[in-house]
Amino acid sequence: MFRLLFLLPIILCAGWYFFLRHNGVSIKQGKKGFLYILALSAFVLGFFVLIMQITEYAPTNL
Repeated sequence: MFRLLFLLPIILCAGWYFFLRHNGVSIKQGKKGFLYILALSAFVLGFFVLIMQITEYAPTNL
């Protein structure tokens, strides 16, 4: 599951894009939503990196 975490911002941005297109809003007007999505994704990534450092987690090749 951890390997697929990079898909989170891609899926959220795609969903936001389709939401904007469906409601007739320009990408320029919806730019703030993309920034929120990227900031949230960066926060989630930072949280997991911090937890991995605290617990000294080392992924293994299974």
